[in-house]
Amino acid sequence: MTVAPRDDLALMDGYHSPQLDVAVRLNTNESPYGPPEAWVDELAGALGDVAWNRYPDREATALREALAGHHGTTPDRVFVANGSNEVLQSVLLAYGGPGRTAVTFEPTYAMHSQIAKVTGTAVVQAERADDFTLDLDEVDRVLADGPAVVFLCSPDNPTGRVTPPEQVLRVVDASTAAGALVVVDEAYGQFAASTALDLVDDERPLLVTRTFSKTWAMAAGRLGYGIAPAWVVAELEKVVLPYHLDAVSQLAGRLALGHVDAMEARVEQIVAERERIVQALDDLPVHQWPTGANFILFRPDEGRGDDLWQALVDRGVLIRNCASWPRLADCVRVTVGTPEENDRFLSALKESL
Repeated sequence: MTVAPRDDLALMDGYHSPQLDVAVRLNTNESPYGPPEAWVDELAGALGDVAWNRYPDREATALREALAGHHGTTPDRVFVANGSNEVLQSVLLAYGGPGRTAVTFEPTYAMHSQIAKVTGTAVVQAERADDFTLDLDEVDRVLADGPAVVFLCSPDNPTGRVTPPEQVLRVVDASTAAGALVVVDEAYGQFAASTALDLVDDERPLLVTRTFSKTWAMAAGRLGYGIAPAWVVAELEKVVLPYHLDAVSQLAGRLALGHVDAMEARVEQIVAERERIVQALDDLPVHQWPTGANFILFRPDEGRGDDLWQALVDRGVLIRNCASWPRLADCVRVTVGTPEENDRFLSALKESL
């Protein structure tokens, strides 16, 4: 005998990304480079001082202070969690739920809708413009219905499009009038030329999420955070489990912030490789979209994106098949890797096309 889950949960699919045994994996937007060896050594040495028989600091005081210093804000505006996905989940537990609605602008990061549904929050999937930029008329249309949470992803995943700060502010102003909280997901924010972090203050209903998974090369650590008004952070603290962020994650994040120069150097290297791939794609029979992230979305001119994805796998290169996203039939997304991995991808792509 089995026990049935919630009726709405039984109809959902989980979020999955294929994990295949290939030579070059460019499908999950991870950093192609590991963290600095100096950070690894520091963390290994500090683990000996962890009081394993004691619970971690429930307030994550040292990490929040370090993040506040890094972003020029105060610790009461910093919320830390197990990856930025837990930040999103906490937002929806605090501000979503039954009888409330969250808005996404598609195509965008699938977990915004997924987590909303898991928390019992209704989802309105609005449309981006034809070029996948934000459509401000569409923003006004959906805000008129009084949502509780509005999600923006910038750079957007999987399209790579960046929402300029002036447009984010326009959405925040409209959302303030509608009584909604705006969440700007900046998981790839350091790769872009602009950020919404400077817009955060105690008068605006705005939260910006960041992660250590991408630019900090710590995907294995599952550490993320949000910068928001203190009154938003206070509500998020109410819905997380006690001691939800373990001592090692807190320690790893705090020590990483001592290696900002190394992080920024990795970002510059990845951005330079991104532009090299963009230029190479310009000479191939594909359509690509402008990107401010560490990945590029493109579509072969002749279609058959599924066939292209498989042809690359057959040549030892795994990228992301985006056909299941709204409006992305035949589209694929490639993560920027090391120069050698990118060469391997471009060679396999030319053969496959």
